[in-house]
Amino acid sequence: MTISTFTTAPSRNRAAYANIALWTLQGWIAMFFIAAGYAKLTEPMTNLINLMGWPAVAPENMVRGLGVVEIVLAMGVLSPLISWRAGRPLLLTAAVGLIVMEAAMMTIHALSQDFGLAAVNAVLLAITVPVLLGRRKA
Repeated sequence: MTISTFTTAPSRNRAAYANIALWTLQGWIAMFFIAAGYAKLTEPMTNLINLMGWPAVAPENMVRGLGVVEIVLAMGVLSPLISWRAGRPLLLTAAVGLIVMEAAMMTIHALSQDFGLAAVNAVLLAITVPVLLGRRKA
């Protein structure tokens, strides 16, 4: 006697909607960090200082390096588009890296009383954490 399981239509729909929601969040994350990284790589330091403030107290190489890291992590978030099997571990690693970076930057901005940038990082955390939690399941 074999027992088979059937997926009901409502549970399939919920899974499809969850997948669409996670891809939407992943796209937003990637767009934000590709743009932010690109700006850190291409904008003059005076513009970055005017926009964000904190580059005034950081070495230029660190600001530019952070831009590279942001772009690499953003691409990792999109890596399952190429191959789910190979891209999923990259996605999970990139999500953890972004969460660590966002939490660190949120703390730094809050301590320096730059509450606008701290709030941006809080929103980014609120977007990235569900992606990590939703995609960690096979």
